Amino acid sequence: MAAMASPTTSTILSTLLLFLMHLNTSPATAFYLPGSYPHRYLPGEALAAKNSSAALFLCRTDPVSPAAADLIKSRIDDAYHVNLLLDTLPVVRYVNNPIAPEVLLRSTGFPVGVRADDGEYYVYNHLRLTVLVNKQKNGTTRVEALMATADASELISLSGGGGGGGGYTVVGFEVVPCSVEHDEAAIGDKKMYDGFSSKAAAGCDPSVVGMRVQANRPLAFSYEVAFVEGAVEWPSRWDAYLEMGGAQVHWFSILNSIVVVAFLAAIVLVILLRTVRRDLAQYEELGSEAAPHADDMAGWKLVAGDAFREPSHPVLLCVMVGDGVRILGMGMVTILFAALGFMSPASRGALVSGMLCLYLVLGLAAGYTSVRLWKTVRHGDSAGWKAVAWRASFVFPGVGFSVFTALNCVLWHNGSTGAVPFALFVVLILLWFFVSVPLTLAGGLLASRVRGHVEYPVKTNKIARQVPAAQCSPLSGPVSAALYVGYSLLMALAVMLATGAVGLAASFCFVYCLFSTVKLD
Repeated sequence: MAAMASPTTSTILSTLLLFLMHLNTSPATAFYLPGSYPHRYLPGEALAAKNSSAALFLCRTDPVSPAAADLIKSRIDDAYHVNLLLDTLPVVRYVNNPIAPEVLLRSTGFPVGVRADDGEYYVYNHLRLTVLVNKQKNGTTRVEALMATADASELISLSGGGGGGGGYTVVGFEVVPCSVEHDEAAIGDKKMYDGFSSKAAAGCDPSVVGMRVQANRPLAFSYEVAFVEGAVEWPSRWDAYLEMGGAQVHWFSILNSIVVVAFLAAIVLVILLRTVRRDLAQYEELGSEAAPHADDMAGWKLVAGDAFREPSHPVLLCVMVGDGVRILGMGMVTILFAALGFMSPASRGALVSGMLCLYLVLGLAAGYTSVRLWKTVRHGDSAGWKAVAWRASFVFPGVGFSVFTALNCVLWHNGSTGAVPFALFVVLILLWFFVSVPLTLAGGLLASRVRGHVEYPVKTNKIARQVPAAQCSPLSGPVSAALYVGYSLLMALAVMLATGAVGLAASFCFVYCLFSTVKLD
């Protein structure tokens, strides 16, 4: 037995050593596509570029009601943030790191306000915006060469028109929010975008607050813009957003986890292989005299007649495995495209749209896998494959759509901007019925016409072995809770189906190969 296990052990250790050597190689550099072309400005289009401005008046609200004041205070306590976009770039805010003051912490957006040490609430009503631009010399040959399009020739021109010579591209967007109390006399008759003189705004300091949230008092908002020329080129403007602080610490934790999992998996694999080899060796040593008593032995032979017995709900099993293959394929292809740079952060919604399209197209794989497994369970009989394919088209998509609809109704009821409009619901239903369902049925039809099926290596007993029932204990909730539970349910179900498909494939191959080796005669 030691001679039999030694090659396997050495092979596993060699493979593990090669894996660890591979982890020691230099890491690859990721790449992403910019996701959009530089904006093309038409001749005569009004555009204020490279014109830094002082304080500009934006608007003034009506006197804030007590209910509105309480709502603003609650939003401040809940750390609500404001997100701004400029040329698809989210606004970035830099704050000092309390642990390392020389290091700045970067985050997108800015908070609605702040609660001071005295317990009063202050709103950020003045924004100091900084637009980072990059000057394109000699026309825009650099951007045109990188993007391979003539649209890059129409950038922010120095003369205010489109085309002709160099221009500027937006490569960054930063904000410093301040809470300032404006002089009512200075903004009394101002209109939107009118300039005004404000000493409080000129000395914008985030650490000094002035605009207190009070009932029956209006709030005045203003901003200022500064254009700063930088060396960052347009195709690399997303690098600052994609950088992750403390990457070395994260990589160390990831590699540490991988090594631990690899060692544990190797130990379990060695123990399992030795156990199986020992059992198989004992069966081979049985002579003809011990053959009549072989049925009384414990081990793999004891469950050989029930290993491939048809489950109590075969249709549900086939449907779940098919949907698991679809979700697993969707995740793998999405990760592949994201690694290649096609899922650009500049293309807002590209990730969700890509996953949805892949899920619809991979209905072909779901139907094929479900019906193929159905034929295996039925020993080559494809009768009833239509019911399996139909259920594969509606079970998990129906559950997901129902949960999504219920959560969206909750968002509608609360007037949230995150609610999906009704028109998009109609589009999703049309895609489901006219793309996903036909592809799933086509996959099932293809699997039903494929000749042959996976034949079991052992025969199944007519009388099932009695298995004791498992003892299961019964398990016994506003808007945030509903969203959390709903989306958690969808994610858990999706992960269950994806990992379940892999688990079934691994278990089936293991049991199939095992009983192909066991001699029962």
